[in-house]
Order: sequence, then structure tokens, then C-alpha cells
Amino acid sequence: MDVYVSDQADGRLEESGGQWQIRFARRLAHPQQKVWRALTEPEHRDAWFPQRIEADGDWAAGARLRFVSDVVPEANFDGELLVYDPPRTLEMRWGTDILRFELAADGDHTILTLVDRLGELGTAARTAAGWHTCLDTLAYALAGQAVPWAGDQRWRRVHPSYVSQFGPEAATIGPPAGHPVLDAES
Repeated sequence: MDVYVSDQADGRLEESGGQWQIRFARRLAHPQQKVWRALTEPEHRDAWFPQRIEADGDWAAGARLRFVSDVVPEANFDGELLVYDPPRTLEMRWGTDILRFELAADGDHTILTLVDRLGELGTAARTAAGWHTCLDTLAYALAGQAVPWAGDQRWRRVHPSYVSQFGPEAATIGPPAGHPVLDAES
């Protein structure tokens, strides 16, 4: 199965209730249960999500989460599982952002909608490029194929399209200190 990915921005920046959010909708050539496992089971999620997620107890609304980076340990932070509704909705506080994943069956395929409510507008372009990269990586992981790029290379390739689409006010804050993307551009 060939995996189709694009270098063009497919995430949308929206204002909702006085807050900025990025929305992605991807049609994945896999059944909803398989995509749900990729979102929630560590052995699948670790293949595409930017950090390992450690839960304090069972995965249920209210569970405390810890987001752990092996690459950038100073980027570890806490969160909380807000909604856990298998196999449709997963929502969590991810640092200062709120991430919401919604799955809808589309025949034998699944529509995955990711909404990231941002803590700051200035991070929108960097965050969108990051999620674009992660969702592309998810598509390869679901297909059982190796990703043909390093994450930082992919990020650098798609980031300019988000800066162009979202505008300079959404690109005032670059990657966090110590992030491999920043180190590669320095």
C-alpha cells in the first residue's frame, strides 16, 4: 500500500471562542479500531507521537499524564487525560495546549481529526509543522512501512508552507531550545 503525503500545509489555523487552534483532517486507509490502537497503545503510539506518554493509573478521564522526550529531556512536561471515549474521542492537556483526536469510520477507512488548541498564537506554524510530520509518520506506521525521512528533515520541509499560510504573527516563536530542529538550523 502506497502512503500519500504532501509537503503543502493541510492544517488550518482557526479562531474558536477567543482561542487559536490548528485543525487537521486526514483520511487513513485503515479501520477505526486500528487507528484507535495507534492513538492509545504505547507500542503503536510511540512510532509516531512526539513523546512517550506515561499515565498515572488507567487511561480514563482525569488521569494524570507525563509526556517524556528521550531526545530533549528538558522538554518533559505534565498533562491530563480529559476525554477517553473508545474508539472515537481522545482529548488531553498537553502542556499548555489541548489536543483532541476524533475518529469517524468512512467505509473501510477512518477520518482522523486532530485539533490542537494552542497556548500561544506565535507557536502555530511550528506546531502545525510538527503535527503534519507526526500525522505523516502515523500514515507510514499504520501501513507498516518505514518512514523515508528523519523527523527534523520533514519538519523543515513543511514548516515554510505553514509560515506562508498562517502569516508572520503565527510564527513568532520557533522550536524550543534544545530541539533537534533548532539545532539543525543553527
